[in-house]
Amino acid sequence: MENFAQLLKEHGLKATFQRMTILSSIHELGHANVDEIYEKVRLSHPTLSLATVYKNIVTMVEEGVLVEVPIAGMKSKYELKKDEHLHLICVECGSVMDKELDSHLAEDTQKVAQRSSFALKERQMNLYGVCDKCQMAEAS
Repeated sequence: MENFAQLLKEHGLKATFQRMTILSSIHELGHANVDEIYEKVRLSHPTLSLATVYKNIVTMVEEGVLVEVPIAGMKSKYELKKDEHLHLICVECGSVMDKELDSHLAEDTQKVAQRSSFALKERQMNLYGVCDKCQMAEAS
């Protein structure tokens, strides 16, 4: 279990029960859209509104606690901010898999930024394709 109170404090946010519950839900789900997070949060706090969940997610993204993972044609998913990594995103089912960022690829993106006189602060690499499960379903 993560120390969500400390994580929020490090980012200058109060550790409200709403934020703690949202972070716990995202931690359990891995990558989830707002609706999935809301459904999970409602299990323990049925009076919490979708607007409150959404507002807190936006705040935590802005403060660097969460990362938004855009998915073409689908709702964005959110995850706890971690070390840099790749996202393998299935365009069929919307699943997101984390993969370690290869050091060569990290170096290459840094070189592209340098050649462009671009001060790279952070990167998010999303690869879109079709996951194993969806490929198998299409084949049968």
